[in-house]
Amino acid sequence: MKIISNIDKNHYDLIRKNVSDFILNLSNLYDSEDFIILDVAPEKHLGAKEHFKLATIKTLDIDPNSDADYIADLCNTNTEIIPNDTFDLIICSEVLEHTNNPFHAVNELRRILKPKGLVCVSTPFNFRIHGPLPDNWRFTIHGLKVLFSNFEDVKINELNDDDRFLMPIHYTLIAKK
Repeated sequence: MKIISNIDKNHYDLIRKNVSDFILNLSNLYDSEDFIILDVAPEKHLGAKEHFKLATIKTLDIDPNSDADYIADLCNTNTEIIPNDTFDLIICSEVLEHTNNPFHAVNELRRILKPKGLVCVSTPFNFRIHGPLPDNWRFTIHGLKVLFSNFEDVKINELNDDDRFLMPIHYTLIAKK
């Protein structure tokens, strides 16, 4: 029995490369000893640590067995766990689709981001349900604009699928508080 189709494997490879390239581009622009970065849900991927060498990197994961600096549900953290206005840059890759309330998650990202700080998000659109479960959501460009409507300078990029019109594989987003 084939569990992962060739399309899923191809999309997975494209998404992983897109995420890695996205974080590499961010590190080229923002890797500085002055920056404090939060990498949300680093799970098994290297995430920000793979590319950022100068900045201070903290991690957040919901999994109590992870080695994250903060163990918390992004939808339910509070000022005792992470104070307001803590991070210069937040990288939240492949997380929003797993939250139970993406609006609460995005509000929390904004709360813990310093004024003028950047939140950098990636999320799949045209990809199968995947773990860690739950996998609750897929966002269109329009939905992402609504989720991040309390931010300034929202820039969204699509990784398109040439075989499926208006069916991007993946999105990356950068928004300023």
